[in-house]
Amino acid sequence: MQEQRPLADRVAAVTALDDPVRRALLDLVSRSDTAVSRDKAAETLGLTRRAAAFHLDRLADEGLLTVEFRRLTGRSGPGAGRPSKLYRRAADEVAVTIPERRYDLAGELLAAAVEASTRSGEPARDALMRLATDAGRGMGAASGALVNVLEDNGFEPRPDGDGGIVLGNCPFHRLAQRHTDIVCHLNLELLRGAAEGADDHDHTVVLDPEVGRCCVRAVRSQG
Repeated sequence: MQEQRPLADRVAAVTALDDPVRRALLDLVSRSDTAVSRDKAAETLGLTRRAAAFHLDRLADEGLLTVEFRRLTGRSGPGAGRPSKLYRRAADEVAVTIPERRYDLAGELLAAAVEASTRSGEPARDALMRLATDAGRGMGAASGALVNVLEDNGFEPRPDGDGGIVLGNCPFHRLAQRHTDIVCHLNLELLRGAAEGADDHDHTVVLDPEVGRCCVRAVRSQG
């Protein structure tokens, strides 16, 4: 599963587009079939080369553009000149939702489950739960703690006062409203896997639906 950039980084990237010049530059680069140079961007938008360079580099710093270097003359060796700095739109998307949503994660798991079911004949639901558990284990192992997985994926964890954790937000909210049983069990297996991957023996992840929060919670383990 593709790791999502931290929320602060994604907000910074979107905030960079508050400037109309940067929006125009991103649009110019996105619509180009080839990488765009600073000179080309400046000429097309009527900017100074310095201004074009500043804004293009800001977009690259925020992960919205990628950078490459190439000599545009086609020559190489002494006298060929310095390579030009060129820009392309980054392949990764940037999304900010409030509250945090992870429909991309749910979509990846659902698509992978359909593929697995088609290939092996395994019931799609069984494949989905197995893959969700596996994905959760990976997330837990990478994060090192269950609470880190919950924080990083927008569950808004908070203590329940009895050693457990309630989740103030469901990252799959709209899907869970329309397909409650399948999505809530996907969520359950994902977080059970996360607890296992993080080697968390203090909590047991259970279904405990309640209005206004996630249908899953982590209760304090007994014994």
